[in-house]
Amino acid sequence: MDVGELLSFKPEQTPKRPSDFEREDNQNDDDDEHSPEPAARSQPPKKVNRTEQHASARGTPVLPAKEPQISEEERLNILKFVETEEPDGEVLDESGLKKMLLLFEKRVLKNQEMRIKFPDNAEKFMESEIELNDAIQELHAVATVPDLYPLLVELNGVASLLDLLSHQNSDISVAVVNLLQELTDVDILHESLDGTETLIEALRNQQAAGLLVQNLERLDELVKEEADGVHNTLAIFENLIEVKSDIAKEVAEQGLLQWIMKRLRAKIPFDGNKLYCSEILSILVQDTNDNRIMLGNIDGIDVLLQQLAAYKRHDPSTAEEQEFMENLFNSLCSALMAKENREKFLKGEGLQLMNLMLREKKLSRNGSLKVLDHAMAGPDGRDNCNKFVDILGLRTIFPLFMKTPKRSKKRLLSTDEHEEHIVSIIASMLRNCKGSQRQRLLSKFTENDFEKVERLMELHRKYLDKVEAMDREIDQEMRVDDEDEPDDDMVYVKRLSGGLFTLQLVDYVILEISCTDVVKQRVLKILNLHNGSMKMIRNVMREYAGNLGDASDSDWREQEQAHILQLIDRF
Repeated sequence: MDVGELLSFKPEQTPKRPSDFEREDNQNDDDDEHSPEPAARSQPPKKVNRTEQHASARGTPVLPAKEPQISEEERLNILKFVETEEPDGEVLDESGLKKMLLLFEKRVLKNQEMRIKFPDNAEKFMESEIELNDAIQELHAVATVPDLYPLLVELNGVASLLDLLSHQNSDISVAVVNLLQELTDVDILHESLDGTETLIEALRNQQAAGLLVQNLERLDELVKEEADGVHNTLAIFENLIEVKSDIAKEVAEQGLLQWIMKRLRAKIPFDGNKLYCSEILSILVQDTNDNRIMLGNIDGIDVLLQQLAAYKRHDPSTAEEQEFMENLFNSLCSALMAKENREKFLKGEGLQLMNLMLREKKLSRNGSLKVLDHAMAGPDGRDNCNKFVDILGLRTIFPLFMKTPKRSKKRLLSTDEHEEHIVSIIASMLRNCKGSQRQRLLSKFTENDFEKVERLMELHRKYLDKVEAMDREIDQEMRVDDEDEPDDDMVYVKRLSGGLFTLQLVDYVILEISCTDVVKQRVLKILNLHNGSMKMIRNVMREYAGNLGDASDSDWREQEQAHILQLIDRF
């Protein structure tokens, strides 16, 4: 690169996610320009780089960007760096860290002594407090050298920092939180495997999660610095879980889940910290069944339903609030994967709320479909399926089955996702409903000259075409990569995502409703009209029955396989 070009180079300003206080200043400008972005289905919340996000929380004022002015001396230094590739600045080493920690410990001790000696005279110990804060700020240099983390732990630096979380001055505890957030930044942790393992193990041994939650309890979010401290504390939890997923259970047990529920219930205006709480909640319950059960035991299902009820008749007012709503829906879906929470959802009138959301045609309809799908699926969804029929849910679900709503920028579900959820809900009801509820469900398919059967066969043809196209694509890839042995599981997963899963659900519904002779005759008539075949449906369902191996209940799996094979023989 030309040296002159290097000296004149000005990096682009990297946009950062604003803190809640910065967002308020820009809210009026954003309202007209900001359109909600779709959230990925059942995916964990996106990881945001927060290292630069909280400069203000570390005492660094946010200044307007200015044209950089380079002095002649700086210009010569840059030239020297380009020529030698060796910077003049000192890099923190073991000796430097030891000196830094020694000074830090001395200032901690001095501050303790001054506070004990002059407990009622702040002027006497204020200077020592400022010096302690400066020592904490200097330790930020350690984050640039993660290879020194083992030495930091060995010299008891982590334990001393965690002790300061209970300091009488919340400014000191917030400064420690900001430092820990930077030390645990995911990008930094990835630079040193040994440093990461040592630091995280030290934090776990010292019960850091519990200490951080205790500090959260005393922070006043009406104060900007303390609100940023809450944000940074949540960032620490997110960083740790991303590096070590099994930490999710530990932090929940040490009080984080209860604090999040309390924070969600708080009667305060929506802000960035409430959004972040919803992100962390979604992460905590996404893959950890113990956390799902714990959520139900602390009345978390009711809390989620109460928060979501606000969006029954009103759409979120901002993109951030829409993201918050989607996080709550995802958390509820994850929670319903634990059978213990299905009954709590039923007793909390979750079905009624979801049904109302479907009728209102607001943004919440997308999330309510996913929740109903999770609540009614499998053998644990039997009570919810029967109750949904009792509350006249069929009047809500079948219009959506007959006509998929057009997708717009505000509609977060694609057409295929919408149809998958609808057909899955109907399939679950056919599997779980008994007696009068099942008869009411079956009668829907004979109404209006079998229009719902016609629609079902239309979906069968649509997804059969998708699967055949996917099979051709897979065959072509296998011919290109004929040296590699195909992974049958990976191929099957790809076919499922390419339309096979929805086709299996559609064909399952076809088999279930064909127990009625008049419906079966109409199905055969439509198949013949479009050159379809019963053999194809049977083959799809045999493959489906043969891949029910992931169900946790082996007895139910065997019963379900036998039931499907019986339906195939009868068809």
